[in-house]
Amino acid sequence: MQDPNNSFPFDIRDVEGTDDKELSKYFLGAGNFSIQVGPKKYLLMSDYKHDAENIYNMRLRYDDIFVVTYPRSGTTWTQELVWLLASDLDYSTAEKIPLSSRSIFLEQVIVSLPISVRNISLMLQLPRFPMLMHKNIVEHLDKEHADKPENLKNLQLMRTPGSEQVARIPSPRFIRTHLPLSLLPPTLLDTTKVVYVARDPRDVAVSYYYLSSEFKSYNFNGDFKSYWRLFVKDLVYWSPFFEHLKEAWQMRHHPNLLFLFYEELLQNLPATVQRVADFLGKEYKADQIAELCTHLKFENFKKNPSVGIDNLKEYGMMAPKGEFIRKGKSGGWRDYFDEEMTREAQLWIDNNLQDTDMRFPSMQ
Repeated sequence: MQDPNNSFPFDIRDVEGTDDKELSKYFLGAGNFSIQVGPKKYLLMSDYKHDAENIYNMRLRYDDIFVVTYPRSGTTWTQELVWLLASDLDYSTAEKIPLSSRSIFLEQVIVSLPISVRNISLMLQLPRFPMLMHKNIVEHLDKEHADKPENLKNLQLMRTPGSEQVARIPSPRFIRTHLPLSLLPPTLLDTTKVVYVARDPRDVAVSYYYLSSEFKSYNFNGDFKSYWRLFVKDLVYWSPFFEHLKEAWQMRHHPNLLFLFYEELLQNLPATVQRVADFLGKEYKADQIAELCTHLKFENFKKNPSVGIDNLKEYGMMAPKGEFIRKGKSGGWRDYFDEEMTREAQLWIDNNLQDTDMRFPSMQ
């Protein structure tokens, strides 16, 4: 039950019964460590409840810029686009400082740790995953790094609440999150600018399946058909998918929210970049927009070490051959869906879109 004295307005409850058994079956240790939040039952890992109120009531700044997405919807691509447009196309800084440090993930913040390599002082940029590091995962990683004291120390640091770290970041802050608008501060759109990106759910599911299979925080151990079944039942993290999107779609006319489709970035990157620039109040010449599009071209973006998270492989948090940035395409889901899944997916999509005029460019 909701505590009337709590300034977080939604109830948080453990996932139980059949749903908990399914999570336990397919995700490493997820059983008894998953929660559902509010009337829409957003599925999150249990550590969220320790930071839910702090995030909901976080102090916003008027120069904050948020990138909000459901996972695997073009988040990283949009982060780099937004940061460069808002930062006067500072490619030099973008090359020197990892995107994960320039645009902070609210559910994962970055800590700078001093290290010494051959008597040279360096700063190690280490991600923290307080909401993706439930007890069983921590125990699993601790065993893997039992003979590496420094790694054990760093793994412990990863459990620091994101809201604490974001509050210390100097302005202007670039913040990304997979949390839906309803779980973010209610004054968000009246205070800051928000870029929201949506993507065809079938492509999202394929990309999310690969991440979930390769990332230790998920460690999914089933095939894609099993994953899709969980996806449409809202049993993957940050679901339900359509409720997440609809919240933003309903606010798309707010002057401080720009609603984009991933497919728009693919189909006409220059025009979409211009829309984002206009939204941020930035003016650039045509040749500058063209240069940025070249920087963001997927073949170039995938090779850009500043936007990857390969350092997670060192800590065993990602499979050695895992790809955080995969193919950057639309319609790839057709290679994974059989005829029955295709029919079921279309019915699921139609049922969820019947009460809204939202349509994905890939479906028009």
